[in-house]
Amino acid sequence: MPPSIFARESSEIDWCEDNYLYSEYVAEYYNTVSNVIFLVVGPLMMYLLHPYACTRSLAVHLVWLMFTVVGFFSIYYHMTLSYLGQLMDEISILWVIAVGYSVWFPRPYFPNFIKNRKNFGTIIFTVATFSTVLSFVRPAVNAYVLNCITFHILYIVVKEMKKCSDHSIQKLALASICLWLVAISCWLSDRFLCSFWRRINFCYLHSIWHVFICITVAYSNTLFSYFDAVYEIPESLPQVHYWPFKSHRIGLPYLAITKCTKSRKAC
Repeated sequence: MPPSIFARESSEIDWCEDNYLYSEYVAEYYNTVSNVIFLVVGPLMMYLLHPYACTRSLAVHLVWLMFTVVGFFSIYYHMTLSYLGQLMDEISILWVIAVGYSVWFPRPYFPNFIKNRKNFGTIIFTVATFSTVLSFVRPAVNAYVLNCITFHILYIVVKEMKKCSDHSIQKLALASICLWLVAISCWLSDRFLCSFWRRINFCYLHSIWHVFICITVAYSNTLFSYFDAVYEIPESLPQVHYWPFKSHRIGLPYLAITKCTKSRKAC
């Protein structure tokens, strides 16, 4: 009889970190604890981006709310290594990407048959719903498919950078790409070179992946927020600031609105 989807270690994937080494209740201790960064960065980005969300669309907050949900599901997954935890972790990531595409994907790159963002969002959500169903068929490949979406995002970043002359935005794009390279290197190394890391007693690359991918998302989403503001609300004079050092390019980047439209000032 196959194990229940709720059962501990019923997932098809077991990461490199030793199981139940520090607690009898937590399968992968560091992989679990490292997800706390999602629970901090998500709400913080909602706070920092509130002026931009009021000017552009409150759907911006939905991206970061779901990003926080990813953190909760990832905690549950690595704590239990259950099949259900794996699916919820991957499906929540899929929907964060879907909402992000719907909100921020630059209008000039819409297919010719799509006339507005509402239609684009409908197509994205239809594809995401279909993909959610498919994710139950071969859950072991879900993570690889989700990571492959990054290549399309990189393609759009390169296209936009060819048109951008702002050095601060160019540096933000470069930092986003470098952070992603570090993050995906950790993910792949933990997945495929586990025997090596076990020999030197360093099995924590997946937890490091959590930290770097969280920061990467903050950087890349700020970059796409800037693209979006330039196309959709150029009168708002968008600028990238950094928290907590507003005047320095160190810290967590976010999009600041320096000139609100009259119709949205009350927000």
